[in-house]
Amino acid sequence: MNDYNQQILSHYDIGDLRLRNRLAVAPMTRVSATEAGLATPEMARYYERFAKGDFGLIITEGLYTDQKYAQGYPFQPGISDVEQALAWRVVTDLIHAHKGAAFAQLMHAGALSQGNRFETATAAPSSVRPKGTQMKFYYGEGQYPIPQAMTDEDIADAITGFAQAATLATRDAGFDGVEIHGANGYLLDQFLSDYTNQRQDRWGGNVRARIGLTLEVFKAVRAAVGAGAPVGVRISQSKVNDHAHKWEGGEAAAEVIFGSLKDAGVDFIHVTEFEAWQPAFAEGNSSLVELARRYAPKVAIIANGGLDKSQRAGQVVRDGADMIALGKAALANPDLPRRLATHTDLARFDTSILGPIADIKDSELNVA
Repeated sequence: MNDYNQQILSHYDIGDLRLRNRLAVAPMTRVSATEAGLATPEMARYYERFAKGDFGLIITEGLYTDQKYAQGYPFQPGISDVEQALAWRVVTDLIHAHKGAAFAQLMHAGALSQGNRFETATAAPSSVRPKGTQMKFYYGEGQYPIPQAMTDEDIADAITGFAQAATLATRDAGFDGVEIHGANGYLLDQFLSDYTNQRQDRWGGNVRARIGLTLEVFKAVRAAVGAGAPVGVRISQSKVNDHAHKWEGGEAAAEVIFGSLKDAGVDFIHVTEFEAWQPAFAEGNSSLVELARRYAPKVAIIANGGLDKSQRAGQVVRDGADMIALGKAALANPDLPRRLATHTDLARFDTSILGPIADIKDSELNVA
Protein backbone atom coordinates (compact mmCIF):
# COMPACT_ATOMS: atom_id res chain seq x y z
CA MET A 1 0.00 0.00 0.00
CA ASN A 2 1.50 3.37 -0.98
CA ASP A 3 1.95 6.21 1.50
CA TYR A 4 -1.14 8.08 0.29
CA ASN A 5 -3.41 5.04 0.60
CA GLN A 6 -2.02 4.21 4.01
CA GLN A 7 -2.68 7.73 5.28
CA ILE A 8 -6.11 8.19 3.71
CA LEU A 9 -7.31 4.81 5.01
CA SER A 10 -6.17 5.52 8.58
CA HIS A 11 -8.49 6.49 11.44
CA TYR A 12 -9.27 10.17 11.94
CA ASP A 13 -11.01 12.10 14.70
CA ILE A 14 -13.20 15.17 14.17
CA GLY A 15 -13.89 16.44 17.64
CA ASP A 16 -14.92 13.43 19.70
CA LEU A 17 -16.06 11.47 16.65
CA ARG A 18 -13.71 8.72 15.43
CA LEU A 19 -13.93 7.95 11.72
CA ARG A 20 -12.65 4.66 10.34
CA ASN A 21 -10.84 6.43 7.51
CA ARG A 22 -10.31 9.85 5.95
CA LEU A 23 -12.60 9.36 2.95
CA ALA A 24 -15.95 11.16 2.84
CA VAL A 25 -18.85 11.13 0.44
CA ALA A 26 -19.33 14.71 -0.69
CA PRO A 27 -22.80 16.31 -0.54
CA MET A 28 -24.59 15.85 -3.87
CA THR A 29 -28.04 17.21 -4.72
CA ARG A 30 -30.22 14.32 -5.90
CA VAL A 31 -33.79 15.84 -5.86
CA SER A 32 -35.17 12.45 -4.87
CA ALA A 33 -37.24 13.16 -1.75
CA THR A 34 -41.01 13.25 -1.62
CA GLU A 35 -42.79 16.49 -2.47
CA ALA A 36 -43.07 17.04 1.31
CA GLY A 37 -39.28 16.83 1.66
CA LEU A 38 -39.17 13.36 3.25
CA ALA A 39 -36.27 10.96 2.69
CA THR A 40 -37.47 7.82 0.88
CA PRO A 41 -36.57 4.10 1.14
CA GLU A 42 -34.61 4.46 -2.11
CA MET A 43 -32.59 7.27 -0.55
CA ALA A 44 -31.90 5.09 2.49
CA ARG A 45 -30.49 2.34 0.25
CA TYR A 46 -28.52 4.92 -1.73
CA TYR A 47 -26.78 6.30 1.35
CA GLU A 48 -26.39 2.89 2.98
CA ARG A 49 -24.26 1.59 0.11
CA PHE A 50 -21.50 4.11 0.87
CA ALA A 51 -21.33 2.90 4.48
CA LYS A 52 -21.32 -0.71 3.27
CA GLY A 53 -18.46 0.29 0.98
CA ASP A 54 -16.42 1.50 3.99
CA PHE A 55 -16.54 5.29 3.55
CA GLY A 56 -15.67 6.83 6.91
CA LEU A 57 -18.02 9.80 6.60
CA ILE A 58 -21.14 10.43 4.53
CA ILE A 59 -22.32 14.02 4.13
CA THR A 60 -25.88 14.39 2.92
CA GLU A 61 -27.13 16.54 0.10
CA GLY A 62 -28.26 19.98 1.26
CA LEU A 63 -31.29 19.81 3.57
CA TYR A 64 -33.46 22.92 3.69
CA THR A 65 -33.66 24.42 7.13
CA ASP A 66 -36.98 26.29 7.35
CA GLN A 67 -40.42 26.46 5.78
CA LYS A 68 -40.23 29.94 4.33
CA TYR A 69 -37.32 30.83 2.04
CA ALA A 70 -34.79 28.02 2.52
CA GLN A 71 -35.91 25.36 0.02
CA GLY A 72 -33.95 25.40 -3.23
CA TYR A 73 -35.49 22.74 -5.47
CA PRO A 74 -38.60 20.60 -5.91
CA PHE A 75 -38.14 17.21 -4.26
CA GLN A 76 -35.27 18.49 -2.13
CA PRO A 77 -35.19 16.83 1.30
CA GLY A 78 -35.62 19.02 4.33
CA ILE A 79 -34.99 18.89 8.04
CA SER A 80 -37.38 21.64 9.05
CA ASP A 81 -39.77 19.59 11.20
CA VAL A 82 -39.90 16.38 13.21
CA GLU A 83 -41.53 14.36 10.41
CA GLN A 84 -38.66 15.16 8.05
CA ALA A 85 -36.11 14.43 10.75
CA LEU A 86 -37.58 11.04 11.58
CA ALA A 87 -37.51 10.07 7.89
CA TRP A 88 -33.73 10.61 8.05
CA ARG A 89 -33.48 8.36 11.14
CA VAL A 90 -34.01 5.37 8.83
CA VAL A 91 -30.99 6.50 6.79
CA THR A 92 -28.67 7.15 9.73
CA ASP A 93 -29.57 3.85 11.38
CA LEU A 94 -28.49 2.00 8.25
CA ILE A 95 -25.25 3.97 8.01
CA HIS A 96 -24.46 3.30 11.66
CA ALA A 97 -25.23 -0.41 11.22
CA HIS A 98 -22.25 -0.55 8.86
CA LYS A 99 -20.00 1.48 11.20
CA GLY A 100 -20.19 4.64 9.13
CA ALA A 101 -20.77 8.21 10.32
CA ALA A 102 -23.18 10.76 8.84
CA PHE A 103 -23.30 14.56 8.83
CA ALA A 104 -26.38 16.51 7.80
CA GLN A 105 -25.62 19.40 5.47
CA LEU A 106 -27.86 22.35 6.41
CA MET A 107 -28.70 24.58 3.45
CA HIS A 108 -30.61 27.79 2.78
CA ALA A 109 -30.87 28.52 -0.95
CA GLY A 110 -31.54 32.24 -0.69
CA ALA A 111 -31.70 33.92 -4.12
CA LEU A 112 -30.95 30.64 -5.92
CA SER A 113 -34.22 29.03 -4.86
CA GLN A 114 -35.97 27.68 -7.95
CA GLY A 115 -38.67 25.52 -6.40
CA ASN A 116 -40.06 26.36 -2.97
CA ARG A 117 -43.43 24.88 -1.99
CA PHE A 118 -43.81 27.33 0.90
CA GLU A 119 -43.07 30.72 -0.70
CA THR A 120 -43.04 32.02 -4.28
CA ALA A 121 -40.73 34.95 -3.53
CA THR A 122 -37.00 34.54 -2.99
CA ALA A 123 -34.92 36.35 -0.38
CA ALA A 124 -31.25 37.35 -0.32
CA PRO A 125 -28.93 39.92 1.27
CA SER A 126 -29.73 42.42 -1.52
CA SER A 127 -32.15 42.75 -4.43
CA VAL A 128 -29.62 41.58 -7.02
CA ARG A 129 -30.64 39.13 -9.73
CA PRO A 130 -28.32 36.09 -9.62
CA LYS A 131 -26.04 35.50 -12.57
CA GLY A 132 -26.83 32.81 -15.10
CA THR A 133 -30.02 30.83 -15.53
CA GLN A 134 -31.84 28.32 -13.39
CA MET A 135 -30.65 24.72 -13.61
CA LYS A 136 -32.93 22.58 -15.78
CA PHE A 137 -31.54 19.46 -14.14
CA TYR A 138 -33.18 20.63 -10.91
CA TYR A 139 -36.49 21.60 -12.57
CA GLY A 140 -35.60 25.26 -13.13
CA GLU A 141 -36.15 27.38 -16.23
CA GLY A 142 -35.16 30.87 -17.33
CA GLN A 143 -33.57 33.66 -15.34
CA TYR A 144 -33.50 33.66 -11.58
CA PRO A 145 -36.04 36.13 -10.17
CA ILE A 146 -34.84 39.27 -8.47
CA PRO A 147 -34.89 38.45 -4.74
CA GLN A 148 -36.23 40.70 -2.04
CA ALA A 149 -33.66 42.10 0.37
CA MET A 150 -33.90 40.35 3.71
CA THR A 151 -35.05 42.35 6.70
CA ASP A 152 -33.49 41.98 10.14
CA GLU A 153 -36.45 39.73 11.01
CA ASP A 154 -35.80 37.56 7.94
CA ILE A 155 -32.15 37.19 8.91
CA ALA A 156 -33.06 36.28 12.49
CA ASP A 157 -35.53 33.70 11.16
CA ALA A 158 -32.84 32.18 8.94
CA ILE A 159 -30.44 31.87 11.87
CA THR A 160 -33.15 30.27 13.98
CA GLY A 161 -33.94 27.89 11.13
CA PHE A 162 -30.35 26.65 10.98
CA ALA A 163 -30.26 26.14 14.75
CA GLN A 164 -33.59 24.29 14.90
CA ALA A 165 -32.60 22.12 11.94
CA ALA A 166 -29.33 21.24 13.70
CA THR A 167 -31.27 20.18 16.79
CA LEU A 168 -33.59 18.01 14.71
CA ALA A 169 -30.62 16.52 12.88
CA THR A 170 -28.70 15.44 15.96
CA ARG A 171 -31.58 14.76 18.38
CA ASP A 172 -34.26 13.20 16.18
CA ALA A 173 -32.58 12.17 12.92
CA GLY A 174 -29.53 10.54 14.51
CA PHE A 175 -26.83 12.44 12.63
CA ASP A 176 -23.35 12.45 14.15
CA GLY A 177 -22.67 16.07 13.22
CA VAL A 178 -23.73 18.92 10.95
CA GLU A 179 -22.19 20.84 8.08
CA ILE A 180 -23.35 24.42 7.55
CA HIS A 181 -23.54 25.09 3.82
CA GLY A 182 -21.68 28.35 3.32
CA ALA A 183 -20.59 27.62 -0.25
CA ASN A 184 -21.61 27.37 -3.90
CA GLY A 185 -23.66 30.54 -4.16
CA TYR A 186 -26.38 29.76 -1.61
CA LEU A 187 -27.58 32.15 1.10
CA LEU A 188 -24.52 32.32 3.36
CA ASP A 189 -22.25 32.58 0.34
CA GLN A 190 -24.48 35.35 -1.02
CA PHE A 191 -23.79 37.31 2.16
CA LEU A 192 -20.06 36.58 1.82
CA SER A 193 -19.76 37.60 -1.85
CA ASP A 194 -19.13 41.25 -2.63
CA TYR A 195 -21.40 41.60 -5.67
CA THR A 196 -24.45 39.84 -4.16
CA ASN A 197 -24.18 41.67 -0.82
CA GLN A 198 -24.68 45.42 -1.21
CA ARG A 199 -25.97 46.02 2.30
CA GLN A 200 -24.92 49.06 4.31
CA ASP A 201 -25.76 47.59 7.74
CA ARG A 202 -23.76 45.24 9.99
CA TRP A 203 -24.14 42.39 7.45
CA GLY A 204 -22.51 44.25 4.56
CA GLY A 205 -19.27 46.07 3.77
CA ASN A 206 -15.84 44.46 3.95
CA VAL A 207 -15.17 40.74 4.01
CA ARG A 208 -14.97 40.66 7.80
CA ALA A 209 -18.54 41.97 7.98
CA ARG A 210 -19.80 39.79 5.14
CA ILE A 211 -18.62 36.55 6.83
CA GLY A 212 -20.59 37.67 9.88
CA LEU A 213 -23.82 35.81 9.10
CA THR A 214 -21.96 32.52 8.67
CA LEU A 215 -20.35 33.07 12.07
CA GLU A 216 -23.70 33.90 13.69
CA VAL A 217 -25.24 30.77 12.20
CA PHE A 218 -22.36 28.67 13.50
CA LYS A 219 -22.72 30.22 16.96
CA ALA A 220 -26.44 29.42 17.02
CA VAL A 221 -25.93 25.88 15.74
CA ARG A 222 -23.19 25.18 18.26
CA ALA A 223 -25.42 26.39 21.08
CA ALA A 224 -28.26 24.21 19.79
CA VAL A 225 -26.35 20.93 19.52
CA GLY A 226 -23.89 21.38 22.38
CA ALA A 227 -20.25 20.40 22.45
CA GLY A 228 -20.62 16.73 21.58
CA ALA A 229 -21.50 16.83 17.87
CA PRO A 230 -18.96 18.15 15.36
CA VAL A 231 -20.08 21.32 13.56
CA GLY A 232 -18.29 22.68 10.51
CA VAL A 233 -18.73 24.95 7.50
CA ARG A 234 -18.44 24.30 3.77
CA ILE A 235 -16.69 27.14 1.92
CA SER A 236 -16.00 27.79 -1.76
CA GLN A 237 -15.18 30.58 -4.15
CA SER A 238 -17.12 29.23 -7.13
CA LYS A 239 -20.91 29.05 -7.26
CA VAL A 240 -23.37 26.83 -9.10
CA ASN A 241 -24.26 29.90 -11.17
CA ASP A 242 -20.79 31.51 -11.33
CA HIS A 243 -18.04 28.91 -11.62
CA ALA A 244 -15.23 31.42 -12.20
CA HIS A 245 -15.82 33.58 -9.13
CA LYS A 246 -12.82 34.48 -6.97
CA TRP A 247 -12.83 36.28 -3.64
CA GLU A 248 -12.22 39.99 -3.90
CA GLY A 249 -8.98 40.60 -2.03
CA GLY A 250 -7.38 37.25 -2.84
CA GLU A 251 -5.25 35.74 -0.09
CA ALA A 252 -6.01 38.62 2.29
CA ALA A 253 -9.70 37.69 2.08
CA ALA A 254 -8.84 34.02 2.61
CA GLU A 255 -6.94 34.96 5.77
CA VAL A 256 -10.00 36.77 7.15
CA ILE A 257 -12.45 34.02 6.18
CA PHE A 258 -10.47 31.04 7.42
CA GLY A 259 -9.12 32.89 10.44
CA SER A 260 -12.63 33.95 11.45
CA LEU A 261 -13.92 30.37 11.20
CA LYS A 262 -10.98 29.15 13.29
CA ASP A 263 -11.56 31.82 15.93
CA ALA A 264 -15.26 30.93 16.06
CA GLY A 265 -14.33 27.36 17.01
CA VAL A 266 -15.52 25.32 14.04
CA ASP A 267 -14.59 21.64 14.17
CA PHE A 268 -13.93 21.41 10.45
CA ILE A 269 -13.80 23.45 7.26
CA HIS A 270 -14.91 21.74 4.06
CA VAL A 271 -13.09 23.47 1.20
CA THR A 272 -14.57 22.83 -2.23
CA GLU A 273 -13.15 24.05 -5.56
CA PHE A 274 -13.64 22.82 -9.13
CA GLU A 275 -9.99 21.67 -9.12
CA ALA A 276 -8.98 21.69 -5.49
CA TRP A 277 -5.25 21.21 -6.15
CA GLN A 278 -4.94 24.32 -8.35
CA PRO A 279 -3.75 27.75 -7.13
CA ALA A 280 -6.63 29.66 -5.58
CA PHE A 281 -5.71 33.01 -7.14
CA ALA A 282 -3.81 34.32 -10.15
CA GLU A 283 -1.29 35.80 -7.75
CA GLY A 284 0.52 33.08 -5.81
CA ASN A 285 0.77 29.31 -6.00
CA SER A 286 -1.21 28.25 -2.92
CA SER A 287 -4.38 26.21 -3.28
CA LEU A 288 -7.41 27.15 -1.22
CA VAL A 289 -6.75 24.04 0.87
CA GLU A 290 -3.24 25.26 1.61
CA LEU A 291 -4.58 28.68 2.61
CA ALA A 292 -7.18 27.08 4.87
CA ARG A 293 -4.45 25.10 6.59
CA ARG A 294 -2.26 28.20 6.92
CA TYR A 295 -4.93 30.38 8.51
CA ALA A 296 -6.83 27.68 10.42
CA PRO A 297 -3.87 25.56 11.57
CA LYS A 298 -5.64 23.34 14.11
CA VAL A 299 -8.99 22.91 12.36
CA ALA A 300 -9.81 19.70 10.46
CA ILE A 301 -9.75 20.39 6.72
CA ILE A 302 -11.87 18.40 4.27
CA ALA A 303 -10.94 18.92 0.60
CA ASN A 304 -13.29 18.41 -2.33
CA GLY A 305 -13.07 19.00 -6.07
CA GLY A 306 -11.77 16.74 -8.83
CA LEU A 307 -9.82 14.51 -6.47
CA ASP A 308 -10.63 11.16 -8.08
CA LYS A 309 -6.99 10.68 -9.10
CA SER A 310 -4.63 9.63 -6.30
CA GLN A 311 -1.92 12.08 -7.37
CA ARG A 312 -4.35 15.00 -7.12
CA ALA A 313 -5.69 13.82 -3.78
CA GLY A 314 -2.15 13.29 -2.58
CA GLN A 315 -1.31 16.86 -3.55
CA VAL A 316 -4.08 18.37 -1.41
CA VAL A 317 -3.11 16.09 1.47
CA ARG A 318 0.39 17.55 1.19
CA ASP A 319 -1.24 21.00 1.10
CA GLY A 320 -2.81 20.23 4.47
CA ALA A 321 -6.09 18.38 3.91
CA ASP A 322 -6.97 15.90 6.64
CA MET A 323 -9.80 14.27 4.67
CA ILE A 324 -10.84 13.88 1.04
CA ALA A 325 -14.51 14.23 -0.01
CA LEU A 326 -15.48 12.57 -3.28
CA GLY A 327 -18.56 13.08 -5.42
CA LYS A 328 -18.58 11.51 -8.88
CA ALA A 329 -15.89 8.99 -7.92
CA ALA A 330 -18.03 7.88 -4.97
CA LEU A 331 -21.11 7.55 -7.18
CA ALA A 332 -19.17 5.31 -9.56
CA ASN A 333 -17.42 3.46 -6.72
CA PRO A 334 -19.53 3.30 -3.54
CA ASP A 335 -16.94 0.80 -2.27
CA LEU A 336 -13.98 3.04 -3.14
CA PRO A 337 -12.21 2.73 0.25
CA ARG A 338 -12.33 -1.04 -0.08
CA ARG A 339 -10.97 -0.82 -3.63
CA LEU A 340 -8.07 1.33 -2.45
CA ALA A 341 -7.28 -1.12 0.34
CA THR A 342 -7.24 -4.08 -2.08
CA HIS A 343 -5.57 -2.23 -5.00
CA THR A 344 -8.65 -2.80 -7.17
CA ASP A 345 -9.14 -0.55 -10.20
CA LEU A 346 -11.84 2.10 -9.92
CA ALA A 347 -14.90 2.04 -12.15
CA ARG A 348 -15.25 4.96 -14.54
CA PHE A 349 -17.96 7.54 -13.92
CA ASP A 350 -21.12 7.21 -16.00
CA THR A 351 -23.24 10.38 -16.27
CA SER A 352 -26.43 8.30 -16.33
CA ILE A 353 -26.19 7.85 -12.55
CA LEU A 354 -26.58 11.60 -11.95
CA GLY A 355 -30.37 11.46 -12.24
CA PRO A 356 -32.83 11.08 -9.36
CA ILE A 357 -32.11 8.10 -7.14
CA ALA A 358 -35.36 6.40 -8.13
CA ASP A 359 -33.96 6.10 -11.68
CA ILE A 360 -30.84 4.21 -10.56
CA LYS A 361 -30.92 0.51 -11.28
CA ASP A 362 -31.36 -1.81 -8.31
CA SER A 363 -28.00 -3.40 -9.10
CA GLU A 364 -26.31 0.00 -8.73
CA LEU A 365 -27.89 0.57 -5.31
CA ASN A 366 -26.31 -2.55 -3.87
CA VAL A 367 -22.81 -3.11 -2.54
CA ALA A 368 -21.87 -6.58 -1.40
